[in-house]
Amino acid sequence: MSAPVSVPGVNPRHVVDRRTLEMLVCPLTKTRMTLSADRSELISVAARLAFPIRKGVPLLALDEARSIEPEEIKALTRPPAP
Repeated sequence: MSAPVSVPGVNPRHVVDRRTLEMLVCPLTKTRMTLSADRSELISVAARLAFPIRKGVPLLALDEARSIEPEEIKALTRPPAP
């Protein structure tokens, strides 16, 4: 079993396992998604959509996703500055 993605200050039961994240694809484009820098969303670059992760559960319904602009994709997927 793979170790979960650790997030400081978050209940470990609400953290998504890395292997699970690697298996998930965008429900619209069927392409891989990227975990946002703050680990709160899965980003579909191809669809320009951000799907929320709530209590460790990725919500991949299109009505839950929010549209994002190309500039925001870069900011969301960039690691936070130290």
